[in-house]
Amino acid sequence: MAGLLGPTDIRTLAATLDARPTKHWGQNFVVDAGTVRRIARIAGVGPSDTVVEVGPGLGSLTLALLETGASVTAIEIDPRLAAALPHTVAERAPDEAERLSVRHADALTVRELESPPTALVANLPYNVSVPVILHFLETFPTLQRVLVMVQAEVGARLAAPPGSRTYGIPSAKAAWWCDVRHAGDVGRAVFWPVPRVDSVLVLMERREPPVTPAARAEVFAVIDAAFAQRRKALRGALAELAGSPDAAERALRAAGIPPLTRGEQLGIADFSAIAANLTP
Repeated sequence: MAGLLGPTDIRTLAATLDARPTKHWGQNFVVDAGTVRRIARIAGVGPSDTVVEVGPGLGSLTLALLETGASVTAIEIDPRLAAALPHTVAERAPDEAERLSVRHADALTVRELESPPTALVANLPYNVSVPVILHFLETFPTLQRVLVMVQAEVGARLAAPPGSRTYGIPSAKAAWWCDVRHAGDVGRAVFWPVPRVDSVLVLMERREPPVTPAARAEVFAVIDAAFAQRRKALRGALAELAGSPDAAERALRAAGIPPLTRGEQLGIADFSAIAANLTP
């Protein structure tokens, strides 16, 4: 069993590396072993999985993921932390170190991995969480599950259903790839430094995208236009994309959607139908 990191371990390791959490990279290290084990359990990963972890930091969650028997590819943008992680795992979980690989990189630039990942499990900073999730779902079709810890506001947006106050571009685009649900709350005290915002767990399970002759990029363009001005009816919101308000109305009616509908009322199947009937 892995020797997981506690609050004292985290602070000692950070001091040894002269590594303070930085706002620039949105770093808040998890210092509670129970929390990282909970994340690994909800993610449902095990010996048959290859997990990609974005932003492993000092290795709290990495050790918990290795504890399940999964192989882990950790992608870390901070060069000091990337260099230190293999040593931390070798010291605390020597029998599991061979199942870890570390890549020093910006996750948004990663397009190839040595082993096709089956799951993405990560504690993601607020400013890159949605782009990272969408990038990995698009780039790695082998991903079947995503379990991320994100700021509560971001989690609400990802899991929001059509018609809800927080439904928007992240909700609709995530729904293209996955069934998305809130998977739990996370207290502020499990982090160092303690953040000023609450965090949640979001579980995303891949399913087939909507059946449509439109390409994903075309559907996403409709989503972007629909939410560019939230209170604007789709006839006007899609006018530029369609070429004119009349062309937008024709596409909407062909898709079975009243022209004065607003974007926040539609699900991913609706956006897909609009894209299929839209002639720029």
